[in-house]
Amino acid sequence: MSPRELWEAIKSQVGKVIIGQDEPLAQIFVGLLVNGHILLEGVPGVAKTLMAKAIARSLKLSFSRIQFTPDLMPSDVTGTMVYDPQGTTFRFKKGPIFAQIVLADEINRTPPKTQAALLEAMEERQVTVDGVPHLLPAPFYVLATLNPIEYEGTYPLPEAQLDRFLMKVIVGYPNEEEEKKVLLLTQRGWDVHRLLEKEVEPVADEDDLKRAQQEVEKVQVVEEIHEYLTTLVRRTRQLTSVRLGASPRAGLYWLKCAAAWAALQGRDFVIPDDIKAVAAPVLRHRLLLKPEAELEGLVPDAVVASLLDSVPVPR
Repeated sequence: MSPRELWEAIKSQVGKVIIGQDEPLAQIFVGLLVNGHILLEGVPGVAKTLMAKAIARSLKLSFSRIQFTPDLMPSDVTGTMVYDPQGTTFRFKKGPIFAQIVLADEINRTPPKTQAALLEAMEERQVTVDGVPHLLPAPFYVLATLNPIEYEGTYPLPEAQLDRFLMKVIVGYPNEEEEKKVLLLTQRGWDVHRLLEKEVEPVADEDDLKRAQQEVEKVQVVEEIHEYLTTLVRRTRQLTSVRLGASPRAGLYWLKCAAAWAALQGRDFVIPDDIKAVAAPVLRHRLLLKPEAELEGLVPDAVVASLLDSVPVPR
C-alpha cells in the first residue's frame, strides 16, 4: 500500500483510543517513514505513551517502554552479560532497547552516561557489550518524551545530541470538543487500555512499512526546492535572535520529512508547502535563541514562522 493508504489505515486504528491529536500523530508517522527518531514534548496525561503503543500495535511491531530515572544505568537500557550456570559461561541478556518501537520516557531525568548509551544505539542501531556488537531489530524507532514543566533534577540533552533527533513533536491539550468527547465516552464505560488490547488491530506489518519507506525515497525534488531549502537553512544561521542555527544534517532531515509529508498528501513530488509543513518540528529543538531574545518572550516556533515569511517561495 502507498504511504497515504498506510497512514489512513493506521490512523483509523489509533483513532479508536486517541481522540484528536491528528497533527502530532502525522508527524510521528513521518518519522517512521524516514526512519528517524522523535522527541515528544507534552505535559503528563496527553496520551503520549498510548500513541506509541497504538502505532506499534497497528503495525505489528514490538514495543518497549523505558522509564528513565536518575539511578538508571546504561546496562539497564542496553543489556548485560549474565552467568549461565548450565553452560558455565556468560551470555548476553538483552535490555529493553531491543524492540522495534522504544518509548524512552522522560529522557532528561537520567544522567548523561545513560542518555549517551541510548543515543549511541539510536545512531549506530546496535549496542556493544564487552566488545561484542549486537544488532538492534529493524525497524528501530525511538520516541523520547520530555516534560516541559519540570526541570528540577533533570539533565538537559546537549545540542549535539538534540540534533540527532529527526523532529520535536509537541503534544498539546485536546480542544474543548475533543476533551468533552473523552469525558462522555469514559462515563459510558470507554476504557482505552481494554480497547487497545481488543479493538486496535494490526493493519500492516514491517514489510508494508518498508515498502512505504521505499516509496518516500522515490519522491521527486526539483532544483528550485533544493535552492529554497538551502536558503532557509543558511538563513537560520544569520538570524539576529539565534546564536546557533540549523546544521547541514538538519537540512537533510528537513528534506526527508518534506518528502514524507508530500507522500502523505498523495503526491510523488515536493512543493514549498511541504517544506513549510514540517519546518517547526524539524527546527524547534535545533535553534538556540540568544538570552535577550528569550527574555523578550521569543520562542523557536515564532522564529521559524518569521523565517518562512522572510524567504520568497519559488514559483
